[in-house]
Amino acid sequence: MSGLTAIVPCYNEGAQVDVAYQEVCAALGTIDDLEVLFVDDGSRDDTLERIKRIAETDPRVRYVSFARNFGLPAAVTAGFRYASRPWAVQLDADMQFPAAETWRLLDAAGDGYDVVFGIRADRKDSVLRRMGAAGAHWVARRWLRVEVPHGATSFRVVRTEVGRTIVNLPTGNSHFVAKAPQIGARCATVPVAHRERAAGTSKFRLGRLAGDAFELWFGFSWRPLNAVYLLAALAAVAAVVLSVLGVAGVVGGTALLVASLLVSAATAAGVAVVGRYLYRRMMDVRPRRIYYVREANFPVSDEDRLDRGAPAPPPPRQAEARTAPR
Repeated sequence: MSGLTAIVPCYNEGAQVDVAYQEVCAALGTIDDLEVLFVDDGSRDDTLERIKRIAETDPRVRYVSFARNFGLPAAVTAGFRYASRPWAVQLDADMQFPAAETWRLLDAAGDGYDVVFGIRADRKDSVLRRMGAAGAHWVARRWLRVEVPHGATSFRVVRTEVGRTIVNLPTGNSHFVAKAPQIGARCATVPVAHRERAAGTSKFRLGRLAGDAFELWFGFSWRPLNAVYLLAALAAVAAVVLSVLGVAGVVGGTALLVASLLVSAATAAGVAVVGRYLYRRMMDVRPRRIYYVREANFPVSDEDRLDRGAPAPPPPRQAEARTAPR
């Protein structure tokens, strides 16, 4: 293993950037060809300024800063696109996964795996977050037959070219943990330590958890749509039966009203599922960039830059206005 890029996505992590840098260097500094790549996801605090100060004193540190907040999947995509070492480890800036645990993943990668996911041995998150993430993965594996490594997290060691292949797939879905097995990457999981955030604020939101679950369910399985077909068939049968019973006088008006409401609710749910698939398809085929770079301390693709790599200053104010020629 000749080199490693530590990818550290950051969003409003000014209180944590220096801590993350010091811990990464302390844990992985013995690697001769180490690169630390900070991806600033449009932070509004002093995150970028702190990263710049670190980069000025350590040539191993590179950074890329987005034009605005594009989200964690975009930051991860940029990280793998611009990682320059054969292997990469994705680390959260909050360092809830100790950087020293990277060695456990690297040891496993030496057995011939392309991706090694860390799984929390003793998770230090809220009950809601633990249950939500576990429930989403359980539904995906058991009901929807989506291949997701059990307990896989964003803490992972990846063969860089494999990671680049995954993030460059022509799909709007952002679930790395489901894409890796889908393309045939050899995956493994390793138990690692987990701890509470020491500084800064958590970026966890309930809406984000729900959105990630929907992306996983509707982005990798057609089973929800098949369930809609079954639901529609059952609703049609129920409507016919209730109509016959209503005409025969067996079922009263209240029961018919309740049944009609249930059928309407099922119809609305079915329409919502179909709409979700249409939205997913639209996001997959719509040409768009998932991020734009404001600045970086290394050359980046012109297509990734907001100014297309050709920044130009505005024309200066002239001391005296020139008269138009007659």
